[in-house]
Amino acid sequence: MDDIEYLKKFIKLLAHESEKIIMDFFRKEISIETKTDLTPVTIADKKSEEKMRELIMREFPEHGIIGEEFDDINPDAEYKWVLDPIDGTKSFICGTPLFGTLIALLKNDEPILGAINLPVLKEFLIGDNNSTFLNDIKVSVRKCEMISSAVLLITDYMNFEKYRNLNALNNLIRKVKLFRSWGDCYGYYLVATGYADIMIDPIMSPWDLMALIPVINGAGGKITDYFGNNPLKGNSIVATGGTIHDEVIKILNQKK
Repeated sequence: MDDIEYLKKFIKLLAHESEKIIMDFFRKEISIETKTDLTPVTIADKKSEEKMRELIMREFPEHGIIGEEFDDINPDAEYKWVLDPIDGTKSFICGTPLFGTLIALLKNDEPILGAINLPVLKEFLIGDNNSTFLNDIKVSVRKCEMISSAVLLITDYMNFEKYRNLNALNNLIRKVKLFRSWGDCYGYYLVATGYADIMIDPIMSPWDLMALIPVINGAGGKITDYFGNNPLKGNSIVATGGTIHDEVIKILNQKK
């Protein structure tokens, strides 16, 4: 099962089939539920994840599946799929096109493939830790030698006050060239394709982060948790083009 090219084609199929379902509900009047963690979920989240699970179980019945909306399947399997059907449900609900589907494949708990699919924008980004392609064109992070030249992105400003040190983030914001909240998976897409330099999420779930690792690594960037450690061991993400990464981590973890 190490036929990477076949697996990449299958991930593209998952993205395509989930996209069709998601777009059927985009900017339509649909009911919105609130989960126990107080985050929203819609019928589009559920149906698109159900479709991906169905395809995986049919093609790879021995594989495991970890998804945001439903229970785990075969969690001890050698190969596991990690699914976030709509990363950025709040954006989806608001009719904003900057949401996407995250798909990762893990082997022995290490992500070997990751994809970010942006249904409205028709952008499909896939990485294997060695290279990353956007719609079949190889992409890479851009060089950023100084914090003062950097574009910084986040998802939710208030999450830094809730989970980390908001003063440290504000210090970083004052040092960069441009700060915007083009967040969720779209922010990591911008880093991987060379349009932004720093993307930070102070709190993440496994389905939020697994796909990002092969994408950022494959594009030549650097991805760690909030403290500069292995992202697989943490619950946060800092992704950069690489050169300024250590300085970003240092600023984020300053006590004052």
